[in-house]
Amino acid sequence: MATDYYAVLGVRRDASQDEIKKAFRRLARELHPDVNPDPKTQERFKEINAAYEVLSDPQKKQVYDLGGDPLSQAGGGAGGFGAGGFGNFSDIMDAFFGTASQRGPRSRTRRGQDAMIRLEIDLNEAAFGTTKDIQVDTAVVCTTCSGEGAAPGTSAQTCDMCRGRGEVSQVTRSFLGQVMTSRPCPQCQGFGTVVPTPCPECAGDGRIRSRRTLTVKIPAGVDNGTRIQLAGEGEVGPGGGPAGDLYVEIHELPHAVFQRRGDDLHCTVTIPMTAAALGTKCPLETLDGVEEIDIRPGTQSGQSIPLHGRGITHLRGGGRGDLIVHVEVTTPTKMDADQERLLRDLAKLRGEERPLGQFQPGQQGLFSRLKDAFNGR
Repeated sequence: MATDYYAVLGVRRDASQDEIKKAFRRLARELHPDVNPDPKTQERFKEINAAYEVLSDPQKKQVYDLGGDPLSQAGGGAGGFGAGGFGNFSDIMDAFFGTASQRGPRSRTRRGQDAMIRLEIDLNEAAFGTTKDIQVDTAVVCTTCSGEGAAPGTSAQTCDMCRGRGEVSQVTRSFLGQVMTSRPCPQCQGFGTVVPTPCPECAGDGRIRSRRTLTVKIPAGVDNGTRIQLAGEGEVGPGGGPAGDLYVEIHELPHAVFQRRGDDLHCTVTIPMTAAALGTKCPLETLDGVEEIDIRPGTQSGQSIPLHGRGITHLRGGGRGDLIVHVEVTTPTKMDADQERLLRDLAKLRGEERPLGQFQPGQQGLFSRLKDAFNGR
């Protein structure tokens, strides 16, 4: 036995067909003439091709294991392109591209692309969810040809160049022998059929553009960048193929009072020094209506008051975030005894000694104005 085919491929004599094929693919990628044109490498490539031709065929492998010459008995030669050798040309293609080449015409009907639109909503809609009507401009099935692409009364015909195969073959010679290659038919573009009279409405594409109105349910808790998927509402594919999906991307508009941080809301209320010192109740318009904020005596500027469960609904899971109220206290910078006594008298005259429910978030009260007076402004 002149050549040890198992050694050529680097496999054991009890190797499985899968191991033999993997070894051949690995060597073919390294030694193929298109990758390595060195003459010695080309001879080596012929050897692995001959070895694979024998070991991948159960009958030839049995003859070889019994000491015979399966190539001479089969009438082939090492590296031949007849019944053996590169008769398994798809294995070479698989070695380089991972899969064997696909045969036959390709379908005119293909899935459409996904589409995306941007939808603006306000804070209340994001917090509690809503329903929106949106207009989308996408490709839909052509009503004139029903997606066929041919004018009414006509139909697609078999391509006379490839006879419906979708590809044409060409035989060339190389130092390894004859090689047959296939490529998409240039006349039908690989479809196997041609449309002599395209539909005048869609120009043979099987689809047209149309504006539609869709109703979208916005779940509670969405945030900037959240995408809602509407299956099958995207672009219809060529040839009237199935539609892709439509994605609605949420953009939340800024709110005049509240700032959102995750599922929590934050706001600031401004109160005078006496309200912070003596305590008060401050009405605040929340997402759930007006609520009184209890300002306890001795509250300092910068303190925060949490209102649990008054924030944004959690998108996943139950419950809501919190509303965090930040207190800002305005105070005069300099006061002597007379000014302090005058300030108390004035607060009594103006009814601000116990300013229950008199201050709104951000409202400038008496002490803010007195602060400017004490500073000489």
